[in-house]
Amino acid sequence: MNDYLVIVESPAKAKTIKRYLGPKYQVKASMGHVRDLPKSQMGIDVSDHYKPRYITIRGKGQVLKDLKSAAKKAKKVYLAADPDREGEAIAWHLAHSLDIDDHSDCRVVFNEITKPAIKDAFKNPRKINMDLVDAQQARRVLDRLVGYNISPLLWKKVKKGLSAGRVQSVALRLIIERENEVKAFKPEEYWSITGLFHVGEETFSAEFYGLDGKKHALKNKNDVDEVLSRLQSDQFLVQNVQKKERLRFPVLPFITSSLQQEAARKLNFRARKTMMIAQQLYEGIELGKQGNTGLITYMRTDSTRISDVAKSEAKQYILENYGDNYLGKKPLKQKKGENVQDAHEGIRPTSVLRQPKDIKEYLSRDQLRLYKLIWERFVASQMAPAVLDTVRADLVQSGVTFRATGSKIKFQGFMKVYIEGSDDAKSSDTEAAKENYLPELSDGMTARKENTNPKQHFTQPPPRYTEASLVRKMEEIGIGRPSTYAPTIDTIQRRNYVTMDTKRFVPTELGEIVLKLIVEFFPEIINIDFTAQMETSLDEVEEGKKDWIAIIDSFYKGFSERLSKAESEMESVTIKDEPSGIICEKCGHEMVYKIGRFGKFLACSNFPECRNTKPILKKTGVTCPKCGKGEVVERRSKKSRIFYGCDRYPECDFVSWDKPIQRECPKCGSYLVEKKNKSGKTVQCPKCDYKEEMK
Repeated sequence: MNDYLVIVESPAKAKTIKRYLGPKYQVKASMGHVRDLPKSQMGIDVSDHYKPRYITIRGKGQVLKDLKSAAKKAKKVYLAADPDREGEAIAWHLAHSLDIDDHSDCRVVFNEITKPAIKDAFKNPRKINMDLVDAQQARRVLDRLVGYNISPLLWKKVKKGLSAGRVQSVALRLIIERENEVKAFKPEEYWSITGLFHVGEETFSAEFYGLDGKKHALKNKNDVDEVLSRLQSDQFLVQNVQKKERLRFPVLPFITSSLQQEAARKLNFRARKTMMIAQQLYEGIELGKQGNTGLITYMRTDSTRISDVAKSEAKQYILENYGDNYLGKKPLKQKKGENVQDAHEGIRPTSVLRQPKDIKEYLSRDQLRLYKLIWERFVASQMAPAVLDTVRADLVQSGVTFRATGSKIKFQGFMKVYIEGSDDAKSSDTEAAKENYLPELSDGMTARKENTNPKQHFTQPPPRYTEASLVRKMEEIGIGRPSTYAPTIDTIQRRNYVTMDTKRFVPTELGEIVLKLIVEFFPEIINIDFTAQMETSLDEVEEGKKDWIAIIDSFYKGFSERLSKAESEMESVTIKDEPSGIICEKCGHEMVYKIGRFGKFLACSNFPECRNTKPILKKTGVTCPKCGKGEVVERRSKKSRIFYGCDRYPECDFVSWDKPIQRECPKCGSYLVEKKNKSGKTVQCPKCDYKEEMK
């Protein structure tokens, strides 16, 4: 018989923890929550202090039965769910279901699944923190009151399957407001002049800066002609040469939001995928003889704090692998803000000595890529700043000034390991580190102009949000928390309030209709300041500073009044089906575009008499390489991943993840496909090793 029972959320976590506990410990998984509010009804008794009514989650009966049986045989039960509000709530629900005194020392928490952390956690068990539980309950009750009251109203007035929530409504508002900015934007013309110059045998470029010592904007072609007309020769005088040494400091270790942003930029991961893989790395991966091993610290955090033990290990690694001059001498300034909880460390590898290349064989491709990103970011954060030599010089003639700027990496420092990505599509890691070469310049020198290249430009509208930039915006304005970013983004996509166009959010007509109704009848729901303040209030519940029932009550009184008004005054909205111009082959009526669970599809307008439906196919103009009769079309999988197949399916089952092109392989005669990579596109043969760069 086992003396002790330990309950965690997942089998992977159970397997990892079991390695560090002796034979007296049995470790079982609850498979997440065991109790929750009922799905079929609100489950909140508003008249009784907003008391939630919890029930056993469907399908968890057998899990609970097994846990109860094991708990009866154990001398003591430890609840080891994740170290956050959600984990605390899971532990509290388990204590209630298993008749465990939640005032007893039954709760163990750890930020990383390593032997020292696990041993220390079990030496210092504590009682369940009801402030954390209440904060989770408050969010759950608040979201239930909003969702289960507004959603049925939207079903009745607009269409079934819609939902509204505090955070998701604000996220939708941000996307729609940005779209309105894009539509209202009026481009303005401006020009630039790039000059190519020589000093001796060396060539370099400089940009037009100004006239008569002052910065001057080029608004049109006449301004350009005026500048060029003032030039009387090709000789320019070098002036105001400034040479400086600039330090570039490393970035702090990842927090949840920055991890999601960087994974989107560098790995093309959706926020949900990033968190799923990070959870796997945290809970543990089978590393051969080492067994199940937790590879990273807890991934839901808004703190950049790092333990002294981890810093010491990183210091030793950097000294041994790069040398003393690469070691950061001063600690980086930690991220501090009004909403930072600092309950956990930043996201880092559990051991910096576990290099990505050493465990490559045990990880999936995506696990390795994310682990490598986390490992490199952490190591770089403990390294010395990079040193750049910067040069700026003015090239002057007849009052016309061109300015040349350049930088040269003098010492790589942290850049030897990692460089942060950018949301700017034109930026890349290689460009960030690239040297912009200038020859040796000094005041009084003469530079010879070879040519000038004027270019017309137009100002661009603000970019639509990507997942990364939306998460950053949500974090900036204080809506949502580390655990909510990914679910929020996932929800507004599943509800078809937004679509993705070249990895950027575009609101749908449905999304705009829903937001308009919420703005009219529930303005506080989409008020950014209100939502941010509510998040702060929930944090204060967690810290024991506020009563959760009082917070809910202050919100619900005004909300219930607005709800009554909306039920009587909100008019029904009909979303007209969009004609497609395609004739139904079964009955001859025109087909229309409809929105379903997986996005838009074609349906017969003669419904319900005709129930013909089919997916929307984007033609590529390429003949099917398998049957030679059909055309290759673009399709989407259930997970919205694009693939290519024959439009004669199911008669022809040709499929390809890569886009085929209308050319044969010169080497083996098979079809060719386009492949994308960081450096651009290539044309490859899926049957042999033929490959070429796309022009």
